[in-house]
Amino acid sequence: MALAKDRITLVWLLLVAATLISFETTFIPSETVAGAVVIVIAFAKVVVVGREFMELREAPCVLLWLFQGWAALVCIALLVLLVLTGAAKG
Repeated sequence: MALAKDRITLVWLLLVAATLISFETTFIPSETVAGAVVIVIAFAKVVVVGREFMELREAPCVLLWLFQGWAALVCIALLVLLVLTGAAKG
């Protein structure tokens, strides 16, 4: 039980650290690059929350891979939209 609590605490600290890193993107001069970094960090957090707090790491492999595939696909779609709208701005 103590190991599970330690794992949850470490995961929570990782999520907090990822949030703080995403705040630091305000120092990146390019809005497109900063947006891309925030999107990637956000979806990394989605995968971590799904695996650890929704316990998908112990789910059947198909369910885990479907979830991770969905997260990757949506992340890529958002990155493409970000780049296309950033290129349209000029």
